[in-house]
Amino acid sequence: MIRELQKADINKVADIWLDTNLTAHYFISKQYWQKKFEFVKELLLQTTVYVYEQNQEIQGFIGLNDEYIEGIFVSNEMQSHGIGKALLNYAKNKRNKLFLNVYQKNVRAIAFYQREGFEIQNSGFDEATKEKEYVMEWQQK
Repeated sequence: MIRELQKADINKVADIWLDTNLTAHYFISKQYWQKKFEFVKELLLQTTVYVYEQNQEIQGFIGLNDEYIEGIFVSNEMQSHGIGKALLNYAKNKRNKLFLNVYQKNVRAIAFYQREGFEIQNSGFDEATKEKEYVMEWQQK
């Protein structure tokens, strides 16, 4: 089931955010993500977040800021079970166009988004992490 984030979900969602970032972004220091943890918890309550829940257990979420995907995060043990795709499809049904930034070293995420119809529009540089990234976009056909 996919539903909107509730305040009571915030600790579980924030834990998924941290664990997923530490795993997917091994090329960025753990301290970077740990320092952002409390700030991100506050941001999550101020943006549009949809959670994927099964058996009263949150297994993933997507954060949206208008047409911008802040991120799709799926708990490490539930990755490759279609949860990210389900969350993305949910967002696609609500928007005609979506875009996001993804680190160039995160090849697994890039491949996922390309499979889901996203195209690389341009490349950039994340000053905070000193990492190269792509801007990817999807449009309703």
